[in-house]
Amino acid sequence: MSASSESPWWDPRKRRDRQPFLAARGRITRAVRAWLEAEGLVEVETAGLQVSPGNEAHLHAFATQALTTDGQARPMYLHTSPEFACKKLLASGEPAIFTVGKVWRNRERGPLHHPEFTMLEWYRTGAAYEVLMDDCAALMRRAAEAAGTTTFTWRGSASDPFAEPERLTVAEAFERHAGIDLFGDLPAQARARGIRLAEDDTWADVFSRVIVEKVEPNLGHGRPTILCEYPVSEAALARPKPSDPRVAERFELYACGVELANCFGELTDVAEQRRRFEIEMAEKQRLYGETYPIDEDFLDALALMPPASGGALGFDRLVILATGATRIEQVLWTPVA
Repeated sequence: MSASSESPWWDPRKRRDRQPFLAARGRITRAVRAWLEAEGLVEVETAGLQVSPGNEAHLHAFATQALTTDGQARPMYLHTSPEFACKKLLASGEPAIFTVGKVWRNRERGPLHHPEFTMLEWYRTGAAYEVLMDDCAALMRRAAEAAGTTTFTWRGSASDPFAEPERLTVAEAFERHAGIDLFGDLPAQARARGIRLAEDDTWADVFSRVIVEKVEPNLGHGRPTILCEYPVSEAALARPKPSDPRVAERFELYACGVELANCFGELTDVAEQRRRFEIEMAEKQRLYGETYPIDEDFLDALALMPPASGGALGFDRLVILATGATRIEQVLWTPVA
């Protein structure tokens, strides 16, 4: 055994402690798959290696190389989400799909974060994004039933997965939990509410600080919360809401203050998608001194993709809340060393 005071995950004593969580994970996996298949969605598998890992400023990928038969190196990445590949499948003619697969994100590790984790993504062509709100409620119920619980728990908070989720717009949440008008002078209001800002903080930086410090900690207690209608600038892959173009068809699902899912009415405007990717990569260059390539194949496919709504749910987090685990390693079969 290593000199570390923490025994490795494969220690037999650790396995005994984790076995109930892992058994529940298996039941939840089967229940989620069965529900999605009953809904008419087809399970697909997507390649983990991609030419672009995604184009969001604050997501960090694992980079590698693919060698051609003559030894030439081509940069590749482990995907941070199967989204690009799934949308290519929608463009090819698949009407309703889901995948339960591994994704990789660098610079992430903590009680709720792991460099390699499992994502459930699902897409419905022709569906309004509100349909995915109902999907999220159903998935939580199925997970709770499979785990044999009536309550999701995390760090002293409880949430009823069988209760109808509260639906709250971002503007309502800013007013309720921070006393801030989302469409007013955001930096001035944030400073007045005691949020520390840097001189070079952008509007997006301020928005993020308000969300993290004032809004998120108050969501999903007692019953789950669906936080919807994000500003368009904070929803790079979502289409604008027809009734209010200032906001996008994006929502996030919370339980016990934990973000579980991120869902969109999918953007299919190729020129607008390219513009948003370029803005995100310019911000990534400013903050981190690097960028990721834009997947031109994805943009070509987007031109053929029908209207659709899609969601991404952190599967390990769902298991954590349903089983009462206290950290993500407890629900992973083989955590990253």
